[in-house]
Amino acid sequence: MTVAAELADYLTSTHFDDLPPLAVERAQMIIASTLASAAAGSEISSTNMIRDLEKERGGAPEASIWFDAGPKLPIADVARVNAVMSDSAASDDSDLRNIAHIGTIVTATSLAMAERTGASGRDVLAAMVLGYEIAGRIGEAATPGYGERGFHGCVVTIFGGTVATGTLLHLSRPQMAQAIAIAATSIGGLGMAANTSLAREYHAGLSAMLGVNAAMAAQKGYIAEESVLEGSHGYFETFGGHEVESVTRDLGKTWDITTHMGIKLVPGAHSYHAAAEAATSAAITGVVDPDAVEAITVSGPQFSALRGPVHPDDLIGAAHSLPHFLASAVADRDFSWVHAGSEKLSDPRIARLREKVRVDGPYEGNLKGVESRYGATVTIKTRDGASFSSTVGAPRGSGARGIEWADVDAKFRTLTAATLPLQRIDGCLNVIHRLDRLTAISELAAMLH
Repeated sequence: MTVAAELADYLTSTHFDDLPPLAVERAQMIIASTLASAAAGSEISSTNMIRDLEKERGGAPEASIWFDAGPKLPIADVARVNAVMSDSAASDDSDLRNIAHIGTIVTATSLAMAERTGASGRDVLAAMVLGYEIAGRIGEAATPGYGERGFHGCVVTIFGGTVATGTLLHLSRPQMAQAIAIAATSIGGLGMAANTSLAREYHAGLSAMLGVNAAMAAQKGYIAEESVLEGSHGYFETFGGHEVESVTRDLGKTWDITTHMGIKLVPGAHSYHAAAEAATSAAITGVVDPDAVEAITVSGPQFSALRGPVHPDDLIGAAHSLPHFLASAVADRDFSWVHAGSEKLSDPRIARLREKVRVDGPYEGNLKGVESRYGATVTIKTRDGASFSSTVGAPRGSGARGIEWADVDAKFRTLTAATLPLQRIDGCLNVIHRLDRLTAISELAAMLH
């Protein structure tokens, strides 16, 4: 049996009642997080361009673009726009095992397809959990190989959209196997473009759109090479896969969405979040005067050199600038959503501190597991010889530390404040919290349209 067929066998025999409650709750949280990030990205230039392209093309009125009163469009096109919208703000989730934004893709594809099919909240949540699981498993077998070979995480996330869409379409076992095979040969994306340009969110849009297309093509009877995952010159060989047998091992015993999914509670690259928190803690403990700082040093398993621009001038740069994260945290004794904005990017206090950030010293974290790869120790040294250090083992909002609804709700309220009226914000959160009792996803779609 091929890997795709074995996965399809499991997927087509697993239903909502088979899922653990925590996995279902995490899927609800991902919806809130993805929509919040999309609200923040709704007027970013990349979103505007892709939205305009799809509106100009038009087509069957099947699903709604979020935060847009215009006409409905075809499912794959809507999934593309909404995925770009969420990813463009650099505030969506991360699968910390795979360095991939699976949640954006399963949310964008599931909500779009559910509008056409009239699916219930339970249907959507099951599709999202299963999509997240398969993308996570395939990604684990290709991580870190795909990145080392220059590819972007979209080569992983596409499977989330494919499986979620296929689940909502009630694909048969042979059809689901073909959908996975089609997805495996559908996408590329180079990492070097993602950290420096609008290509990052472009990749997200392609992942969602091509994932939908793969599932719909399989439903029509399209046949691909079913052994494309494990075969010679296939997916895993091309993207640097290893331990391919782990993809199908112990299916249903563990859930990627409960153990490895992290929700961003501040903007930017997830690998810097623990470092920013550690810098904040050290600055508060030492009552540090920003003007008295001599050096800010950081160590962690993911840091071998400073990453990103020292002085970013836009959201893309800020999202990937370790100096900006740490300088902001020390200057303001905080790091939050405002630090991705133009006011903080041009703040002279923060600019001066960016020049003082260095990577140095051994990592002192003691948490075990995937999330510990994102831990950090930050030390602030002042000109009078004082030194203040703090260690954070894993990012807030990660499986290792747990995810609280209060944090997710606060994120949603903050990032949607400029897009939705307060009453609509409260209404959306209420619907998301009871999504497992929703008879049709159109109730949520109507509040976002």
